[in-house]
Amino acid sequence: MSDRINFLHLKESSIFDQLQIEEALLRNDDENWCIVNEGSSPSIIMGISGKPEELIDLKKVQADPLPIIKRFSGGGTVIVDDDTLFVSFIFQKAVHDFPCYPEPILRWSEAFYQEALSIPNFRLRENDYVIGEQKCGGNAQYIKKERFVHHTTFLWDYKDELMDYLLHPPKTPTYRSARTHRDFLCTLKGHLDSKAAFVSSIRKNLSKRYQLSDASLESVTPHLQTPHRKTTTYIT
Repeated sequence: MSDRINFLHLKESSIFDQLQIEEALLRNDDENWCIVNEGSSPSIIMGISGKPEELIDLKKVQADPLPIIKRFSGGGTVIVDDDTLFVSFIFQKAVHDFPCYPEPILRWSEAFYQEALSIPNFRLRENDYVIGEQKCGGNAQYIKKERFVHHTTFLWDYKDELMDYLLHPPKTPTYRSARTHRDFLCTLKGHLDSKAAFVSSIRKNLSKRYQLSDASLESVTPHLQTPHRKTTTYIT
């Protein structure tokens, strides 16, 4: 199995467009990909099994609308904006020697980011990335017969007023300990020089592990146009 990986760097692509690209590459391609996207228009993103009434302040959405998107993968609900950093890996399972189940994939990604970012006290805590005891990134996965997606939403920064769209979910990580969003979350901006430095560190570490090839948005268009199952949707 080839250890070649395509690197697609996006800037301010909407998270809906990014998720459509990921789903097309997952279902219509057999190559390996890393997609990095710097920022999106403000949106609320739910896992495929999420229930809006349990996770989102719907009265606030009605009063001050934001798009609500249900992605094709599992995981929790997040709110994103222009200060969110997205990193998604799409791999053929045969590339790695670990069993392709959620926990081993998370452990692989933890080691990757620890090496790439060199942030003290950065680690995996339950299904989140944390710095110390505060969450800086959330993960979701989709695993199929020969391929998997592991995607992460990192907080470069966040706006308090946007976090108010999210309810305290019925199921939370144990380490959250009933903390509010403001007490539970932290950002990357105090630990890295710039968003460009973040992207550069990801690219550099990929180059150490795989044969990296830069890709363009145009190169994924044929996959988007080829018929395939599409489960990334807007919720009204």
